[in-house]
Amino acid sequence: MSTNVFVRRTPTEVFDFLADARNLALWSSGVASVESAYVRPGGNAVYRYRYPGRRRPYHLVCADYEPGRRIAFRGQRMWCPLGTQVPLYAFELLPHADGTLVRLSVTSSLSAALLLLAPLVAMAWRRDLPADSLKFRDLLGEGRTTGEALPAASSEVVPSVGAGANAGAGGPGAGPVPGTDAAPAGAPENVPSVPAATPMRTSATPHGFDYAH
Repeated sequence: MSTNVFVRRTPTEVFDFLADARNLALWSSGVASVESAYVRPGGNAVYRYRYPGRRRPYHLVCADYEPGRRIAFRGQRMWCPLGTQVPLYAFELLPHADGTLVRLSVTSSLSAALLLLAPLVAMAWRRDLPADSLKFRDLLGEGRTTGEALPAASSEVVPSVGAGANAGAGGPGAGPVPGTDAAPAGAPENVPSVPAATPMRTSATPHGFDYAH
């Protein structure tokens, strides 16, 4: 599922906002909260987040990172009795007029019996993603002027890993999880430096269901 939204911000401003995954909790219905600890943005950066309906925190990995153009986050593989799900949240940026055209997309790789529920999962995202895009636009664009400070990242703390998890078809997921890269002492909370670009990576979903289109 994908949708486009126009934001009255430069591609650099929009990318910097998206590169800090903690900001996803401010507007995305697929992210309930992200741990407030600083993580240096970049390819393979790892955050701890909570998916709606689940109490246990999972890893959220920066899978694609191309400054000013594209960024994507892949959730940790989540299991339930019916199978597994791996969500991918991707954002492509294109300069347009006096702002940026942002393409937001969600791709979910499902396995086992969860494949039977793919139409329902896709229908839910067709309902939620347009509303998410409008919230995103309002946070960064409508009623704001270029140069005005962007909203701060969410400060909600994710529960400890020891918390139990709800079993259901709506959980996220991902593959191998690299270590986190914490900021040095005294690093600014909401103005991280942006590292050099890393090669874009994509992964096929031969055993899943890709409902991005």
